[in-house]
Amino acid sequence: MSEIVIYGTQWCGDCRRAKQFLRDRGVSFREVNIDEAPEAAELVLRVNEGRRKVPTIETGGRFFACSPFDPYQLSEELNIPLNPARTP
Repeated sequence: MSEIVIYGTQWCGDCRRAKQFLRDRGVSFREVNIDEAPEAAELVLRVNEGRRKVPTIETGGRFFACSPFDPYQLSEELNIPLNPARTP
């Protein structure tokens, strides 16, 4: 799987839900806080047609926004299970 980068903010509830969704499925990711990285904030604006949508997720050289948080979209875009694996 390609590296996953989540561009978000600390105050964003959708960002927290997206990160927890990935953690629950054992998917690793790198987080970039756009409030602390002006170049990342500019990138988010550029890939979202001038809108500051967070979380914006990058994988395999492509970007998509998951705002509002949508587990179905995230599962489909990243090709990961919708439901976390259960442990016996």
